[in-house]
Amino acid sequence: MLSDRRQRVLAALIEEYISHALPVGSRTLVENYRLGVSSATVRNELSVLEDAGYIKQPHTSAGRIPTDFGYRAFVDDLLGSYVTEEDLDEDSRRAARALKDSALELDDLMDRTTSALARLTECLSIVLPPQTLSLSVRQITLVALSARRVMIVVVTEEGQVLDRQVECPCEVSPDEVHAVQETLNALIVDKQPDDIPHHIDEEQFPDHLTRLLIRETLRLVEEGSAGRAHQEGLKALVRQPEFAQAQALMPVLEVLEDDTILLRILHDVDSDGNTTVRIGSENGAASLAGVSVVAGRYGRGHSEGIVAVIGPTRMNYAQVIKAVRTAQSALGDTDA
Repeated sequence: MLSDRRQRVLAALIEEYISHALPVGSRTLVENYRLGVSSATVRNELSVLEDAGYIKQPHTSAGRIPTDFGYRAFVDDLLGSYVTEEDLDEDSRRAARALKDSALELDDLMDRTTSALARLTECLSIVLPPQTLSLSVRQITLVALSARRVMIVVVTEEGQVLDRQVECPCEVSPDEVHAVQETLNALIVDKQPDDIPHHIDEEQFPDHLTRLLIRETLRLVEEGSAGRAHQEGLKALVRQPEFAQAQALMPVLEVLEDDTILLRILHDVDSDGNTTVRIGSENGAASLAGVSVVAGRYGRGHSEGIVAVIGPTRMNYAQVIKAVRTAQSALGDTDA
């Protein structure tokens, strides 16, 4: 736990770095921020923060920049001051109402919301429509590819074939895989969307392998059912100094252009209405180590959609979180 003074120094350094994308020195912090301490004290606090992994020096004799760990501490403190979207200020509420009033239909509202997010954040903005299990499933087959790898194959009534490989945490036998296959077919095949569970808990399915494969199967079907993703702001993302070099930008673009990967990135967004923030390495993909994802769900029950902003880890988190929550408010009371 950081002391109040170190939190202030860290916050000042991050705010300065967000504004200028340049390493920050102690003199800049003393001159531009009212920290109430001497230059020597600031230098000492920066040294402590660096030793603890919150900041780093990109080059010898250069100033410091935040690490993912430092951003996480900053964002956690920031999120603590925004409990739910109901805490939005009047300007944000007014903006949400204006979006609702100007839209002709839900699809138009999602387009307008995506555009507004891109303008406000200067990052890539995405609105995923409410996803229900609209595909009718004819058959589910589980294939044991190895002792720890299982392939899920879903065949829909429309003839669409969906598949995914799942890495199991421990070795599984063909009999165990077959038993889960029977459970899955009884749970999903020929069922109406409202009859299919969307949340799998331990009490209902105490076996970890069963829960894992059910969740992955539901995700696979949801992704196959997903409507058109509304995206805007890719040009703004490309203009960020972090992505000035093609070798830094191309891996990010390859991931973002793959709808399946994008859906997986956004699938684990909190379902309680709060905002999820994943920073750099927290995204789980090496190609996304230089970006942060701020996302939240809108709607209720089986008709939930997702609104998200993807930008450099140096994004203005306060502004982006507020923008995402405004978008959640604008989209939240719509009929899917």
